[in-house]
Amino acid sequence: MDIFSSKEHYLQYLEQISQVPDGFRIATLGIRFYPEEKPVLSPLPMNLVLIQGEQPIEAFGGLFTRNKFPGAPVLIGRKRMEQPKVRGVLINNKVSNVGAPSGVEDAEEILSTLATYAGGKAEEYIPASTGIIGWRLPKREILNALPELVQRLGTATCFDAAKAIMTTDAYPKVARRRLGHGSLVGFAKGAGMIEPNLATMLVFLLTDVILDRKLLRETLHKVTEETFNCISVDSDQSTSDTLLCLSSGYRDTVSPAEWETALSGVCGELAEQIVRNGEGTSHVIRVRICGAPDFETARELGKAVVNSLLVKTAIYGNDPNVGRIVSALGDYIGNRNLPIDPARWEIFIGREQIFSKGKFLLDREKEGRLSAYLKEASMEAKGKTFPPHNRMVDIQVELGSGSSEAMVLGSDLSYEYIRENADYRS
Repeated sequence: MDIFSSKEHYLQYLEQISQVPDGFRIATLGIRFYPEEKPVLSPLPMNLVLIQGEQPIEAFGGLFTRNKFPGAPVLIGRKRMEQPKVRGVLINNKVSNVGAPSGVEDAEEILSTLATYAGGKAEEYIPASTGIIGWRLPKREILNALPELVQRLGTATCFDAAKAIMTTDAYPKVARRRLGHGSLVGFAKGAGMIEPNLATMLVFLLTDVILDRKLLRETLHKVTEETFNCISVDSDQSTSDTLLCLSSGYRDTVSPAEWETALSGVCGELAEQIVRNGEGTSHVIRVRICGAPDFETARELGKAVVNSLLVKTAIYGNDPNVGRIVSALGDYIGNRNLPIDPARWEIFIGREQIFSKGKFLLDREKEGRLSAYLKEASMEAKGKTFPPHNRMVDIQVELGSGSSEAMVLGSDLSYEYIRENADYRS
């Protein structure tokens, strides 16, 4: 990730990389509405985003939350994966359309009306929503806005779309990679309720190179396991996670290796930005688990560390309370009776080794260096408007119990996270 000196510098960079790949058009539009579920003095804002293929899209794929209480857009989106082709994606923020009466019916009616203006059939459009759980979509206001939204197609960039889908995000997130004679551009939202599978997020990946649908979907699944499914802010899995990838096929094809490299780069960058942009995040924690019996065990051990409230609060306080790291590892391993021996562990924070062969390696000087290291990696938790640096708290664990490894990204737990979520609907 690049390093930015100011909000203006960061936004200028995003604008430079946000050109829409060939074969797609994007539109954004703001509306206002009065929710049925809560009295408000003035109407609330909602943004709509439409991603439209200039031709029907045959190479597409999607992954969705595994939460057993998914929103209507997730239920519809899963069905859309069975379609031979799609034409576009309609996104709204502010209301997630989860558990609302007639949620599926409202979304399908909106998509049917959209198709009359934008072309094609309702089943060729995929919905995506994010925001408050339990509220109804403001159907009347959205339906009235659709003609203007379609008319605006081609006037917005990926940067505009990234801004429009934000909820509690501190800043927009866009990533781009060159891909043969074309490109891959992704934009995302996500800041809280972040926990795999997928984290609480909406992510949209657009490419103009020719791709086989089977290859696109297989690679998307593989890369997601190693990126978005390896992050956590607060260990709460969302009801609305949606990751969509669309290929317009306007540019020459590339090799599978080139495609996977570009996809890994874009998804990895967006995953890191979701954590760095997380609600109240002051430190990004990167845990690398090596020498594990398999990838899944390595990933879950990494998540056990980043999701430990004791680890999170210690790191927020710049306190190198390393016993909490070892405790979190031992907790996970012991409760699952895994054949992993602590006498083989080697653990490092930054460049400092803190544990070896069942014993801590600590002294006063090391304690001071570790505290300084944590302070250097910190950010101001409140009022972030751009990523101020790319520093992380690196924790490496060598288990000595296999040849697999995983890298997990997480965040600390600050007063600001509690304040923001206590006031979320106020």
